[in-house]
Amino acid sequence: MGWFSESPSHAAPEPCKDGGYIAPDRSARQQCWDGRDAFFQCLDRHDIIDSVKEPEKARKACAPELKAFEGACAESWVTYFKKRRVFEHQKEQTMKKLAAEGAQPLDSATAASAAALKGR
Repeated sequence: MGWFSESPSHAAPEPCKDGGYIAPDRSARQQCWDGRDAFFQCLDRHDIIDSVKEPEKARKACAPELKAFEGACAESWVTYFKKRRVFEHQKEQTMKKLAAEGAQPLDSATAASAAALKGR
């Protein structure tokens, strides 16, 4: 789906003289984010983390939200947000696991010292 591809109230993005496209304005970005948030809330309600690996399950459970999300965002944004959701979930799970194992966060001075030593 392209930018606003299924939304009749919006026109497709205008191409520039150089062949690129004009970036979406603030209200278009907000509509995309709102569509993303609604879709992700639906996925949460149905315990679906990865809508890329489980597209049929996600489409069946959240068809209206997915359609709105895809209609409000560029296809590349949709893909990015879906993958980012999985990454953030994995990161959160890793942090919980490390905390359960007793790992302690590094302060910025310790992290900078470790990075400097690693670079030697």
